[in-house]
Formats: sequence, structure tokens, C-alpha cells
Amino acid sequence: MNYNNTNKTQWKRVSGRHRCPICGKPDWCLYAGPGDSPTAAICARVESDRMVGSEGAGWLHRLRDDRDWQDRPQQRRVKAATPPAPAQEFARMAEGWHRVLGPLHREHIAQELGVNPKALEMMQVGWSSEHRATSWPMRDGNGRVCGIRLRQADGNKWSVRGSKSGLFVASSHDPFGGGALPGTLVISEGATDAAALLSLGVECYGRPSCNGGTEALVEYCSPHTWERVAIIADADAPGQRGARYLAARLVGYAPGGVKICTPPAKDVREWIRGGATAEDINALIEGAPLMRLTYSTKGGTR
Repeated sequence: MNYNNTNKTQWKRVSGRHRCPICGKPDWCLYAGPGDSPTAAICARVESDRMVGSEGAGWLHRLRDDRDWQDRPQQRRVKAATPPAPAQEFARMAEGWHRVLGPLHREHIAQELGVNPKALEMMQVGWSSEHRATSWPMRDGNGRVCGIRLRQADGNKWSVRGSKSGLFVASSHDPFGGGALPGTLVISEGATDAAALLSLGVECYGRPSCNGGTEALVEYCSPHTWERVAIIADADAPGQRGARYLAARLVGYAPGGVKICTPPAKDVREWIRGGATAEDINALIEGAPLMRLTYSTKGGTR
């Protein structure tokens, strides 16, 4: 990992055991130093005066003045690692893991997540016995599998080495709950949120994170015609910030404009688990403010 001038530090992924000391979440962020007493953190959610990473990995937070932070030389450790999978292998890997996940196991996982098993089938969710985790294929703007996200029962998430961030989508467009919104591209944050919306029959595309998947969505929208785009964002600050950025990128592709919708819960999956219906999703989208692209001409603004 090379994050500007922080590359002397050995960064580790947060987990359920060692959560981010800044936002308290078990995913996306990094920390340096001991897990029970980190010296620094790169938080993907809470801003500081210094962003790090060429693609905006997060914001740097120094937790204490410790020479371990930058000045003390790090002991080099070398270990054998599995080489990253070639891009063409991801589709085959996803298909194999999908075959492993039988109907009974799929039913159990769907019950734990609060989604319909058919949604997991549509997304080609599988099971990696090696990692003891479900596998969620990610697709690029052309629909090709470009990576695989792994998710354990405790919510710990990571990607198969060599994966590129992509979208969580249904491999077959066959919404089954009567909640589809014709002409509307619905975008959610995360794989399980996408599965929850699919469970209501709402065809949607899940982003890999609140800041990820933007280029894939732009690529997907470019050759298609959507009347409007509805971005269902988490209520926290990173979710809202990421939604605004995505809306600005996509507003030129939707004649009917872009809407940012925030459910009255932590995220849309929690809202649906609490009893929200397809009609509630429709009402949320209809009631959200509309963003439209405007431009100036000699006759005025259009």
C-alpha cells in the first residue's frame, strides 16, 4: 500500500476485532500500530485536514506522537502469498463458488441477511469454503465479472486478490416482486442493500462502497437511456458525500434528472428488514428532490 508519505508505515485492515478508532466501523478503514492501541488511522468516513491515496483512500488521523508512526525503521517481513487471479479467471471462480452454494445454504444466508433467496441467486452469490465466506461477483460497466467480494457471517468483508471494484447486479433482469420502476436506474450502497432491493422486485445496481463504482456506472449509463437515476444513500456523512459526487457525474445521462434518497434507517436493508415495502421505496424516490442538468443559451437557461 502506498499512501503518499505514509508508505513507511505498515497499515492493517480494520476488522470486527480491531475496529477503526475514528469511526468505529469494522470495514474499509486502516490502522497502524497495535490493534488495541493504534498510532494512526486512515478513515474512509471521517474527514481530517489530509486525504491520502491517489484515489482518495480516506483521511489520515494521527492518534498520538509516536516514533513508530514514521521515523522508526520497520522490520521487513516476507511471506509467500497467493498470486492475484487473472481477470479472465474471476468469472470462472464466481461460477464455481455459485455452484457450491446449494438451496438450503442459500436459504439460511438469505434469512440471516433478511433478503429473498432468489435475490442471492440472481446476483450469483456463492460460497468459498476456503475463506468461510459468501462470494459476491462484481461487474464492470459492460457486465463482465471484474472481481469478487467476500463476506463473512460477522460482516467482515474483503476482495479476492487482484479484484477490481465493480457493481453488484442481478445477472438476469427478472424482478419478481412487482416493485420495478420503469425507466429508473436505482443505485444502492453495497451488495446486501442491492439484494434487499431486489427482494422487493426493484432492479438496482449496488456500489462497492459509498465512493466506489462511479466509473463503472458512468460506463454503464453512457450507451443506455434512463429517464432518471435514483441514488439510495446511507444517512451518514460519507454516504451523503459519495451520493452527491455520483449524482454530479450521472446527471448528464438522465433526462429526467437524478434524485438522492435517504431512507429513515441506517441503510436501506435495515429499513426493509423493518417492514418497508416496494411502495415505500417508490414513495421515497418520488418525494426526493430532483437534480437536473442546466445550461445557458442566448435565450436563457434551460
